[in-house]
Amino acid sequence: MQFTALPTATIRALQKGACDAYGMACETTISDGTGNPCRHCLREIPAGAAMLILAYRPFDTLHAYAETGPIFLCADICAQGGGDASLPEILTSSPDYLLKGYCAQDRVAYGTGKIVAPDDIPAYVETVFANPKVAYIHVRSARNNCYQLRIDRG
Repeated sequence: MQFTALPTATIRALQKGACDAYGMACETTISDGTGNPCRHCLREIPAGAAMLILAYRPFDTLHAYAETGPIFLCADICAQGGGDASLPEILTSSPDYLLKGYCAQDRVAYGTGKIVAPDDIPAYVETVFANPKVAYIHVRSARNNCYQLRIDRG
């Protein structure tokens, strides 16, 4: 299992003014320090730090399963997080998350969607990846359905 943050090239473009998934400029605001997880460094954006709010679609193409929603990013350059099996900081700030498996064709693997507590994520990921049709897993907020990160096979 490997926690995968958003690609650095994509984030740098957004931090330099690229438009979001809806072709809109990113909104810049100041973090209050709680509930503002950056999808690149996989940490909470500290209170007082500038952050971006934008629409993001974690799929390359449009299709029926290509959900788009709001995400937060550090407005300033941050190092990419993840890349290993350590539970990232952004998956410790909420009591639960929605995990869903996807096949290689970017379609939901039905029966894999489940609300999971942070401590139970590694065990549930193992269960989902036992299905050979599952290529990767998306983690979303259980409260607001916002995309958090992707989990790939390790």
